[in-house]
Amino acid sequence: MALTVSQVAKLSGVSVRALHHYDEIGLLSPGARTDAGYRLYDDDDLQRLQQVLFFRELGFPLEQIQRIVTDRDFDLQAALRMQRQLLTEKAARIHALIGAVDARLGAIERGTMLSKEEMFEVFGEFDPAEHEEEAQRRWGETDAYKESARRTKRYTKQDWLRIKEEGAANVEALAWALDAGTPADDPSVMALAEQHRQHIDRWFYPCSREMHRGLGEMYVADPRFSEVYERVRPGLARYLRDAIVANAERG
Repeated sequence: MALTVSQVAKLSGVSVRALHHYDEIGLLSPGARTDAGYRLYDDDDLQRLQQVLFFRELGFPLEQIQRIVTDRDFDLQAALRMQRQLLTEKAARIHALIGAVDARLGAIERGTMLSKEEMFEVFGEFDPAEHEEEAQRRWGETDAYKESARRTKRYTKQDWLRIKEEGAANVEALAWALDAGTPADDPSVMALAEQHRQHIDRWFYPCSREMHRGLGEMYVADPRFSEVYERVRPGLARYLRDAIVANAERG
């Protein structure tokens, strides 16, 4: 039985306005309409909406979701498996965040600050101290380095976990785009490159598109940086670099 837009909104928790927007951009157009022109959603439409909501929960931009779900080779079963894996990873991060919040509350009550050991818990096997001396030597006198040092000095464990979560979500979205064969200069991938740039700009130092372009070249040229991305997907470092270049060139 077909459902009206208001019924779908009530069932899914998506606003009527958002459903209208999805229709307007071709992301989710209802399969039928009444004689009066009102939207009617069938089972296939609801299945499409479910996919949209799953991808949205995982942080995918609407443009990329549209490209994925409207691809004629779209495999629902494969998409669900991928979504389950990403949601499981997200659940683990959320549990870690809850633990970080509890730890932070305890630290506030005790009047103590984040220790280095607690900060390193956030980075797993990666130890920022291993690169601190080189970073100081190469960039210590730059405004970017000084600003990054100023900001990160006051970050709590909760902040670092949030930084890690945001960065991981961006990298996973890039990896999915690479797997899907989406060109690096596709608008949806350039949007992910811009998200990557804004992540740096928000948490560490002002990062112009030209500066970001320089970082992209470093991700490919320096094995220590490229390894971070290559562990996620082979070819991801170069793919990200190409997306950064395309994003910088569009102005």
